[in-house]
Amino acid sequence: MRLLPMPPWLQWSAALATAWARWAPPGGLLLALLCSGLMAAYSELGEPKPMASWQLLDIAGEGGSALMAGIWCVMVLGSRPRGRVTTLLAGGLGMIALGNCADCLDEFYRVSHEAWWDNVVEAALMPGGMLVLTLGLLGWRKEQMLLSEHLRQRERLYRDHRGFDRVTQLADAGYLRQLVRVEQREHPDQPCALLMLDAGQLSGCLRVHGPAESDRLLQALTHLLLLNLRATDVLCRYAGDRFAVLLPATAGAMATQLAAQLRQAVASLSFHTRDGQLIEARVPQLVLAEIDGEEADPVDALVAALNRRRQASPS
Repeated sequence: MRLLPMPPWLQWSAALATAWARWAPPGGLLLALLCSGLMAAYSELGEPKPMASWQLLDIAGEGGSALMAGIWCVMVLGSRPRGRVTTLLAGGLGMIALGNCADCLDEFYRVSHEAWWDNVVEAALMPGGMLVLTLGLLGWRKEQMLLSEHLRQRERLYRDHRGFDRVTQLADAGYLRQLVRVEQREHPDQPCALLMLDAGQLSGCLRVHGPAESDRLLQALTHLLLLNLRATDVLCRYAGDRFAVLLPATAGAMATQLAAQLRQAVASLSFHTRDGQLIEARVPQLVLAEIDGEEADPVDALVAALNRRRQASPS
């Protein structure tokens, strides 16, 4: 059987798949090869339809769906570690992409009704892909529940990956303000305290030992604070070596006690640089306040109080 020429649109698609395979992970390469195989099968075993019979809306819808499912498949493979859930998610999306690709190729080629493979491809890939993807999403849901438990001291009621610091993996000042608003809205009748702590060690470390050691010091401070917090408390990095702690359902003597414990823990930190030098621990500046539901921005008020305390006691 002679090989029929491929229309320009399919030639362009094959070239795009080849270029995609150069930077895509191995699973993306496999998907590109399978798509190319489908194109070759339809080109060899099917009869090209005249251009007048092409349904442009169907081509755009099915071809676009195939392209987007393929992109999602590559994104999953490129952003997750290997494992069962990754395989199921990528496999399901890949099957959906191939099913849509087959539907799109039907718009360009007429395949004989006696060709069983065409019916199998169209009937099995889409529902099979949805089933596999659903199994992957169930596994992903279990993963997310475990991750949410692990990140409880960094998130609590609100999640936004854009608000996380690269070095410490803690939320930043903008995230803290949003978290305070969410806490006030979700638990208006519950007492809540906000703590601001200035370790005062980062500037000296940065000046003497450089940015790499400063990052290590920040990470050490982060782990130390997390170990000394309750599971319901949320730690954020406000700026530099200033940390903020949200203490839900906490007020009065309990908040004061927790603040004193954190201050003592930071003051006793022994941090050694990679070359063995000890960075002298300092007693951190600390301010604590209960969040008033009527206050516009309790974070700014706490920062102002901390600045005044630092100016009064610069050492």
